[in-house]
Amino acid sequence: MMQYQFAIDEVLTKISILQDEFTHLHSYNPIEHVNSRVKSPESIIEKVARKNCDPSFEAIRATITDIAGVRITCSFIADTYRVLEMLTAQSDITVRGIKDYIKEPKANGYKSLHAIIEIPVFMSNGVVPVLVELQIRTIAMDFWASLEHKIYYKYSGEVPGHLVSTLTETAQIASELDRRMEHLHAEVRALDSETDAWGDDSTTVPEPAMPEQIVTQLQELRRRGGTQQV
Repeated sequence: MMQYQFAIDEVLTKISILQDEFTHLHSYNPIEHVNSRVKSPESIIEKVARKNCDPSFEAIRATITDIAGVRITCSFIADTYRVLEMLTAQSDITVRGIKDYIKEPKANGYKSLHAIIEIPVFMSNGVVPVLVELQIRTIAMDFWASLEHKIYYKYSGEVPGHLVSTLTETAQIASELDRRMEHLHAEVRALDSETDAWGDDSTTVPEPAMPEQIVTQLQELRRRGGTQQV
């Protein structure tokens, strides 16, 4: 199990570096927060039985791909794809599979980006490739998924029909919220670009002309001051 925790630590380090770099270069951090976990032995045994998997360590490593998991919550839909691209582009990460539940949601309305990546963990006796499941979603998607999980857990999977319908409806509402926030974010960025463009304009704005009466009075004061000098 140590190998899985080490793999998570490696991924978290990569995410932290990306956050700092993105903030420094763009004054913007696309990641709101990050969670991670290693499945408990009880959960692994349960999943092995459910999948009818051979109980050997090698078979479990190959079959149960979500023993190590990292969940990244982003502000906007575009950020989820951007973060996935930045992570999977790194040379020591091998992508084993991607499921895009944002473009193709599950029947219940669940949305998220899922990716199985393989990352090398350097142990004292050699390098061990370890699988890590990435889940990347927006705040709205994460809120809905958390609520859905709690409801299904409460009813042990036997959720009343009217609650299932309500969950599906709220998934659509969350999706609409994401779309609107994405549009709002794009508008704000466009306004920022316009402001920057105005700030870079070197054209000098002429000062308003001074009224002739004031100019005459200033000249008169200057003349009087000059005649008083010794």
